[in-house]
Amino acid sequence: MGKRRSHKRALSRITHFFQALGHGFVSVVKNLFILFVALGFFGVGAFLLWAATLPVPDFSSLDYRKEVESTKIYDRTGEVLLYDIHEEVRQSKVSFEDISVHIKNATVAIEDSDFYSHIGIRPVAFIRAILANLSEGEFSQGGSTITQQVVKNTLLTPEKLISRKFKEWVLALKLEQALSKEEILLLYLNEAPFGGNLYGVEEASQSFFDKHAADVTLAEAAYLAALPQAPTFYSPYGNNIEALNERKNLVLRRMLDLDFIDREAYEQALEDEVVFLPRASHGIKAPHFVTWVREALVELYGERGVQERGLRVITTLDFDMQREAEEIVARWGEDNSVKYNAHNAGMLGMDPKTGDVLVMVGSRDYFNTDNQGNFNVTLSHRQPGSAFKPFVYAAAFQEGYAPETVVFDVQTQFQTTCDAFGVPLKPSTDESECYTPRNYDNVYRGPVTLREALAQSINVPAIKALYLVGIKDALKMAANLGITSLSNADQYGLTLVLGGGEVSLLEMVNAYGVFANEGRRVPYRNILRIEDSNGKLLRSFSPPQDQVLDREIALQVSDVLSDNVARTPAFGSASYLHFPGRDVAVKTGTTNDYRDAWIIGYSPSFVLGSWVGNNDNTSMEKRVAGFIVAPMWNEMMNRVLASSSVETFREPKPATTASTKPIIRGVWQGGRVYEIDSVSGKLATPDTPPEYRKKIYNMDIHSILHWVQKGDPLGPQPTNPANDPQYTLWETPVRVWAEKMGYTANNTTPAPTDYDNVHTSDTAPQIVLTSPQDGSIHPKNAVIPITFTSNGAYGISRVDYHVNGVFVGSSRKAPYLFSLTNDLLPETTEPITIRVTVQDVVGNSGSASATFSRTLE
Repeated sequence: MGKRRSHKRALSRITHFFQALGHGFVSVVKNLFILFVALGFFGVGAFLLWAATLPVPDFSSLDYRKEVESTKIYDRTGEVLLYDIHEEVRQSKVSFEDISVHIKNATVAIEDSDFYSHIGIRPVAFIRAILANLSEGEFSQGGSTITQQVVKNTLLTPEKLISRKFKEWVLALKLEQALSKEEILLLYLNEAPFGGNLYGVEEASQSFFDKHAADVTLAEAAYLAALPQAPTFYSPYGNNIEALNERKNLVLRRMLDLDFIDREAYEQALEDEVVFLPRASHGIKAPHFVTWVREALVELYGERGVQERGLRVITTLDFDMQREAEEIVARWGEDNSVKYNAHNAGMLGMDPKTGDVLVMVGSRDYFNTDNQGNFNVTLSHRQPGSAFKPFVYAAAFQEGYAPETVVFDVQTQFQTTCDAFGVPLKPSTDESECYTPRNYDNVYRGPVTLREALAQSINVPAIKALYLVGIKDALKMAANLGITSLSNADQYGLTLVLGGGEVSLLEMVNAYGVFANEGRRVPYRNILRIEDSNGKLLRSFSPPQDQVLDREIALQVSDVLSDNVARTPAFGSASYLHFPGRDVAVKTGTTNDYRDAWIIGYSPSFVLGSWVGNNDNTSMEKRVAGFIVAPMWNEMMNRVLASSSVETFREPKPATTASTKPIIRGVWQGGRVYEIDSVSGKLATPDTPPEYRKKIYNMDIHSILHWVQKGDPLGPQPTNPANDPQYTLWETPVRVWAEKMGYTANNTTPAPTDYDNVHTSDTAPQIVLTSPQDGSIHPKNAVIPITFTSNGAYGISRVDYHVNGVFVGSSRKAPYLFSLTNDLLPETTEPITIRVTVQDVVGNSGSASATFSRTLE
């Protein structure tokens, strides 16, 4: 009983404790809630008081507009001003009646379709923006109305601060109370940015169309309404014309949906061709490069930040080099236009060690609108032709193939639904589906090394190399080197190696820079640093360096591309690709339809690429890149090399050894090869002199697929090579070629079993020097006779004499007399060494030496 009462009392105490704790917790929560409510009322009251006292400026005066600081873009020295964004700001204010109704309706349609019904802000968008901004931790969204944009454009700084955003909302509400909708829309249209130093629809209409804002067409009005959202990106003078056209069409569609226009006007506006006037220069230097840099700045700081923050931008451009490149491209471009129907050209130069873009010439003449000069071809995507081949060969070298590896350059069918002669295997198959590529000169060379194939840009071996590597591995190699625009392996076939994908010159130059930089990739950059108007550093740019390619493979590619001997059969020994006394690796590329001509080359410290063609993709005259684009590239490269120190590529290590498969190390005659001594006819030994070694082949000639397993070239020979779907297609023309050349298939002459017994240590001459004696001393003017005895299996053919390692003479007839006189000996009392080397009639040799001294009296 006592224990039971004790338990009840303990339970009662615990219950009372938790009840008290619960009452206390409820009390604390209640007090906190009351506190938060009070603070909320206080905060709302303070905000309302602040909002009530916030003044609305007098928009009828020009004094209301905030002061802005101009962003300036400089070259890499920080001294040459390339562009001042606000230099000579151009803005013409007009009345509401002097603006086309199309401009007004187009602007409302695309920017703020509820403009005439809201109170300055859209409550739903307002709440959505608050939630989004709170989740992001900054006020980057605003669901901006035209009224809010007027406030932003004329009064507020571009920083994304909470206080600035609240101020924008409050001023928008007050502005709606102070001005009519027409007045607000007029303010917007007179202040809207249209790119560069253009502000307001009147100035934009005059600059773009040579018209007043009251006179523009519906289509022109749609373009004007499309621009202010992102005037740099949508600029009619940039590379995003297609995006601008899409946004113009969106404007027209919105106008149709809102009944601002009828369908007939809509469809007519879609068809109307609008021509923009040439962009005025206004002191801009390197305009393609500056436009590219400005787009990068907009990504970092937004349109308003670039326009108003007064940034000081130090770029990577070498302006002296840029001026030379512009002059060269303009001059040679004019020549190509006349000779080859090639009306445009571009050039881009880069430092491979830093990724710095030093030169960017995007066209022959930026301000020539007839030739779409404002379009930057160095950033556009075109087919690179054979300029893509080095990536495939680099992948091949990485997998175990070598520059010495041999493939057969013979006319080959690659489509597996056709036989080796290009006949469809099924009657229902169209012959056009068969794929038998040709070389650029319609010549087939038989067995060629990968070095020769790449250096001479031969197509058939390149396609075979791509098949051996695999399309996925080739694309992976290209991606590792910086080619980001080719991603889907399923959309490419074996023509990829001939430039079937589309890439930009910027990507290609950056990727070739990996070879120049011995396998290290440095992403390109166009800005070194950004400062504020007082010179304070805001941001600097240092791209990372990654070893994306084995150094030896990069050196192999450079060694091949700089091998003038290997390329001579195709280009000649004194072509535009050769720079006597300088190491320059280079590759050209011409598309099959002659729409693009490329050349990209590099020294260890500079990469230069050039492109020639037509912006509208029409074909040029049927000439290879060596004629069309190489001359301008050669002139620019020569100028750069003339002002730089001599550099050489490091020599790669040997890619193969004696144990490497014969076909990999360059032996195409058969799977077995052995060396004999030409004197004895027996197997050569390490003692066999090089000049007496002779290679014997068994003449078992096959394509490379007979000897290697695709994807594992250094592995075992395939047990059944015919399992490869390309085997028969490759093997058949090789057999045809071998028979045509008179080679007997499977001529397996047995190798000798005995080893060379002519060139051995026992048969080599054994020499004993009898004069001078070792340690002897001779007077200065004494004539010292050289005498020796020799024992060997064969007669002597030659005796050579060296003094202190320097050749001083020889004798070829018995009794092989020779003497040392003053003119053959150094003026010294130090010991002198004479070495006598005897060679017999079969190439064996033996030597002996003695050390003596001379007096100088």
